Amino acid sequence: MNTLSTYVGLEDHKVAELLRALASKSLTVSVAESLTGGLMLAVLTEIPGASAVIRGGLVVYATDLKHQLAGVDSHLLDRVGAVDADVALALAAGTRRRCQSSIGIGLTGVAGPDPQDGKAVGTVFVALSMAADCDGSVQPREGHYSRVLELAADGTRADIRAAAVRSAIQLLAGLTQSQPA
Repeated sequence: MNTLSTYVGLEDHKVAELLRALASKSLTVSVAESLTGGLMLAVLTEIPGASAVIRGGLVVYATDLKHQLAGVDSHLLDRVGAVDADVALALAAGTRRRCQSSIGIGLTGVAGPDPQDGKAVGTVFVALSMAADCDGSVQPREGHYSRVLELAADGTRADIRAAAVRSAIQLLAGLTQSQPA
């Protein structure tokens, strides 16, 4: 049986392990998705028991919704467009605040077929924002811990979207490995 995790190139048991690790630290997650259109949350919530960790998310495919729903500064969007590292960070922080989760993930990029805002097809930004008070070992930066990845993904729209989800899962997994229980 093919599952959504398999579709994006992950093993269900690895995603389940990640969710258990997050739950063991009493961490919750929310996601603001643009190019992935809800795929990240679909993969996470496919796992039984995901509700112990997943708070919710925002699908902000349209640029104006990035501002209206996720709180991304409209001046930032006007200046850099929707596909940018700072936008990904703002999406992550915005979903964390709006969904009242301890961790926010933001995904934005260009899945194709055409470039967007001067960015090539396959350009993807994945960001994580975590409240500084979630764990004493987190080094706060302006009240939160954050990280952003830039990818140059190849392939079809499905390949690019899957790469974005895998990268977001890797960011989350790295966080649980680096933070003591």
